[in-house]
Amino acid sequence: MDDSLLGSLLTALEFSPENVPLRLQIAKLYMNNLNFTEAEKHLIKVIEKDDSNQNKYLLAKCYFEQSKFNLTEVILEELVEKTQDILYMELYCSCLLKLNQNSQALEIYKSILEKDSNYLNPEFDTTFKVPLTNKQPDYDEDVQGFLKKPNINFSDVGGMEKIKEEIDLKIIKPLTHKDLYKAYGKKIGGGILLYGPPGCGKTHIARATAGEINANFINVGINDILDMWLGNSEKNLHEIFETARKNKPCVIFIDEIDALGANRNDINKTAGRTVINQFLSELDGIDSDNDGILVLGATNAPWFIDPAFRRPGRFDRIIFVSPPDEEARKSIFQIQLKEKPIHDIDLKTLAKKTNDYSGADIKASIDLAIEDKLMESFKEGIPKPLTTKDLIKSFSKMKPSTKEWFNSAKNYALYANDSGLYDDILYYLKIKK
Repeated sequence: MDDSLLGSLLTALEFSPENVPLRLQIAKLYMNNLNFTEAEKHLIKVIEKDDSNQNKYLLAKCYFEQSKFNLTEVILEELVEKTQDILYMELYCSCLLKLNQNSQALEIYKSILEKDSNYLNPEFDTTFKVPLTNKQPDYDEDVQGFLKKPNINFSDVGGMEKIKEEIDLKIIKPLTHKDLYKAYGKKIGGGILLYGPPGCGKTHIARATAGEINANFINVGINDILDMWLGNSEKNLHEIFETARKNKPCVIFIDEIDALGANRNDINKTAGRTVINQFLSELDGIDSDNDGILVLGATNAPWFIDPAFRRPGRFDRIIFVSPPDEEARKSIFQIQLKEKPIHDIDLKTLAKKTNDYSGADIKASIDLAIEDKLMESFKEGIPKPLTTKDLIKSFSKMKPSTKEWFNSAKNYALYANDSGLYDDILYYLKIKK
């Protein structure tokens, strides 16, 4: 950037602070120099006078580059709804991926492809399109696209030893000792419900479980199942299970399963009850053989799930996925800091100071530290390495997101826990020994 040009424009702005085109030009110059903080300040003032779609998009771009993804989402959601412009949709899709809203991001990506069949984006293609081997022609194309073989196993999951032991006993042993289980007439497979605070690795442990038993893996979000057209949701469920039956052993992982399995007494619409009944029918394998299929459901609110889901042969095994322990937090910091400029990082200290942090909280704290470091780097024009002290400073700016979840979960564990279903919450909180 030509500093003399910027200086001249800033001087001119002092004499004409209401000059919107001039301020907009300054904002763009800051963006070109990757100084998104200063660009943001000027764009906010521009939008006060001219809230055109293009100016809002530039502000959203500034927010995105500063990892302010929630603010980015608010602006782009409005722009995409109004215009369906591919440029806006593309940034919106990237933002949703950063917020781990993959199902919604996929819908935006599909809309982009509908508008432009020649659209190419390597990042989106890698995220949403999984190349398949030994593809059979009679598989449903949409469902088949979710099928893959994970390349991770338990050795890639830091800490969480108790959870891994429980999964080994309830899931892996039956699949690795099939003859023993069949001798006793025990089915191989079934349903496991993973529950706990958001951002604590339920998807990661599910994928590692599939990798541990060398099984195929189908990862579907609730938006991949539910459809506005009557009968389509049931069809989607059936096709997912049929794909799994043709690719045994197979793990089906369904995130946010509480949205699918809400208590039928709370659902007034017949369509909602029909979808639940279809899902229970697929779980039971009434007309099909589910031997060798493991269904993993993840939820933040197991108390809202229909009791019928927990009957024998369905989700009769429930595993509490707590916030990562100290060893797991060390591993998360190590992974998240990889390929970032760092100096003298003490992983053990960082892990000790982030008790109750979820994996998502750890990532957010690193993002905060990076934002502060970027401000320093802008002044000298070179990347300043992150230190242990920088990260500890960022911890003071945020509280563990799991606290709110435990405040709510504690009430269910104390007062709606006749069967001891939620005892693990009380053990974690040290209320029960």
